[in-house]
Amino acid sequence: MDKIIAFFSGLSPIMQGLVGSTFTWLVTAMGAAVVFFIKDVRKGFMDTLLGFTAGVMLAASFWSLLNPAIEMAQLTWSHQWAWVPVAIGFLGGAIFLFSLDQLLPHLHLNEPIEKSEGVKTNWNRTVLLVLAITLHNIPEGLAVGVAFGAVAEGIPGADLAGAIALTIGIGIQDFPEGLAVALPLRRFGMSRTKSFLWGQLSGIVEPIAAVAGVALVMMAQSILPYALAFAAGAMIYVVVEEVIPESQSNGHNDRATLGLMFGFVIMMALDVGLG
Repeated sequence: MDKIIAFFSGLSPIMQGLVGSTFTWLVTAMGAAVVFFIKDVRKGFMDTLLGFTAGVMLAASFWSLLNPAIEMAQLTWSHQWAWVPVAIGFLGGAIFLFSLDQLLPHLHLNEPIEKSEGVKTNWNRTVLLVLAITLHNIPEGLAVGVAFGAVAEGIPGADLAGAIALTIGIGIQDFPEGLAVALPLRRFGMSRTKSFLWGQLSGIVEPIAAVAGVALVMMAQSILPYALAFAAGAMIYVVVEEVIPESQSNGHNDRATLGLMFGFVIMMALDVGLG
């Protein structure tokens, strides 16, 4: 871990966010690359992985985003009212994802194309599935960028190890997300190469969102509590609106729930142990 911290220490804040989010994108690609070896996995296993993803995202939202946001808000707000900027940012993140969910055409896993959401379009199933996972990855990339931006600004409570821990946690849960796009495409008859390419494409938005997050925080340090809470609100919206329902949709509720619990504990351990 010391070598990783030393490596990131030698990079500019923008490069830290870019390298960290590129790592998460590559893990998404690794998940998608599974299609080169298998055509499908048992639904119970996939639901467990989705539950794991939800657990990691929930833990990251609190330990790496909301808790630091409250601590930072207390530096400029009274202890009694420090929740106000955090609540504003949190709800803003949820509203942002809600708006994208209403506007951006996308298709949830295991749903027929007739149940696609967002603006009606004649785009095919492949594009709609990729866009659904892309919605997941926007707040994840933003969270990585904001975390590194906080370190760059020297905010009390923000440290490089914590930002790296958040990046690792998000990277871990990006593996099943890449898998969740590529395997259905392969199952629908698409070639292995095309399934992989479309699967990894869902993660390309993370470096873009991360760089935007770093730049935003560095331009206006005072918005940091709002930005951290914004990323948390967006992530929790995705978890509750999409990831958990998908993990519970095939009758493997217990497995999905246990996956969530393990995912939460692993992300908590990463953040507390490394941060």
